[in-house]
Amino acid sequence: MNGAEALIRTATAAGVDVCFANPGTTEMHVVAALDAAPGMRAVLALFEGVVTGAADGYARLSGKPALTLLHLGPGFANGIANLHNARRAHSPIVNVIGDQATWHLAADAPLTSDIESLARPVSRWLRKSATAAALAGDTADAIAAARVGGGGAATLIVPADCAWGDSPGPAKARPFDPRKPVTSGAIDAVAKRLRGSDSAVLLLGADALGRRGQLAAARIAATTRARVLLGTFPHCVERGAGLPPFPKFPYFPEQGVELLSKVTELVLAGITEPVAFFGYPKLPSKLAPESCHVSTLASPEEDSAGALEALAEALGAKPDAGIRATREDFPEATGKLSSETLGRTLARLQPEGAIVVDEAATSGAQWFSLAAGAPPHTVLSLTGGAIGQGLPNAVGAAIACPGRRVIAFQADGSGMYTVQSLWTMAREQLDVTVVVCANRAYRILKVELARADISQPGPAARALTDLEPPTLDFVSLAKGLGVPAERAESAEQLSAALSRALSERGPRLVEAVI
Repeated sequence: MNGAEALIRTATAAGVDVCFANPGTTEMHVVAALDAAPGMRAVLALFEGVVTGAADGYARLSGKPALTLLHLGPGFANGIANLHNARRAHSPIVNVIGDQATWHLAADAPLTSDIESLARPVSRWLRKSATAAALAGDTADAIAAARVGGGGAATLIVPADCAWGDSPGPAKARPFDPRKPVTSGAIDAVAKRLRGSDSAVLLLGADALGRRGQLAAARIAATTRARVLLGTFPHCVERGAGLPPFPKFPYFPEQGVELLSKVTELVLAGITEPVAFFGYPKLPSKLAPESCHVSTLASPEEDSAGALEALAEALGAKPDAGIRATREDFPEATGKLSSETLGRTLARLQPEGAIVVDEAATSGAQWFSLAAGAPPHTVLSLTGGAIGQGLPNAVGAAIACPGRRVIAFQADGSGMYTVQSLWTMAREQLDVTVVVCANRAYRILKVELARADISQPGPAARALTDLEPPTLDFVSLAKGLGVPAERAESAEQLSAALSRALSERGPRLVEAVI
């Protein structure tokens, strides 16, 4: 048995059974090992950003890592942006990066690079295998490192001779520590602060975004009158009828400063203190005022849901206390497509149990609040702000949850970053419905120009924020990549097209022209 086969057998024995890949020459023995060691599903993507984004989406829904198989430093570099998003989402991922044979590195061949320096910023664990005999053990260590404390990316660099060399066989799975429980002392301290505050905010992230955490937060809010907010870009949040309709913390810093201006107690559950996404003149980095006391109930690596339940008990909250959204019968939207009619149409038609990957940006602004009354569903969002996450996340989500409909709610500009995802959807025949919000502009940049007091941008500025001419034709792009598609230019057309797409198996795309 060679090192590559031992790697794959170690991974499958540890419960890792999907490999998203864009391999090259240095990975050929790992590719062959996928046949020699059955049990690992191999999914090809045509761009490394799709590989890493799919692994992120898979991890968010399954709670366990997939492998990514990437080619040397340049291949890994193509996938870094979505690993940045995955880092912010605390997604367990194991990156396997092929490298030159150890004895060939000194030759400085054209594709040789310093892979460690590329991988370190987006990896919680990083190792380069030294021998074929050690590769299986390195793999077991990487998988355990990816899963500890809620999850993160572990990166294993595999020189080609470690893959083709002889191995004594696979390694046993390593134990790992799950999310640590929060101490009773920390819970009692937060309970005391909440009892003494008449202006408190509870901010949720990590596993607090699941059903358990949100219901516990609703009990706490009913007992203390604290306001509950979700993080601005929740990595994976349960929503819909039967769950609390908590809003998200605002994106723009002025709104965040205003929201917290009179808050005296900010409690963090699975999330860090809110800061401005960018530095602006005359605006602070941290959005809570100095007069606001900040308490960390649980870090993102700790058991936030359990801590919230314990806090609810400590406060004497009734078991069924707190608000719940009721199922809403949305009237069919008519007329011109806008953020409101688009959001209302999607909220009306999305099926129960849908997974909505939300990278709709400005065009999707109203859907999230509207969908509080939709059937129960799961939402994935753009955790790290590096656009191009949505379509790959949808690929991974569909593979993680084959019995559920995935809806990729996608802005057109960011969709072009990883449009190759459509090909993988077609090849794997994934049940993904893509709704492209075609406003034909980087509209958020237009907003930022106005916020920078640039009310009359010149021709160069306009050229860098408009996406036409030429006009992007997502219907043709989708069909060329194997996905049936149609265009909608009114709310009525969107309703009909989306109904058809959701009724069919396999991928479908609807371009909604706004």
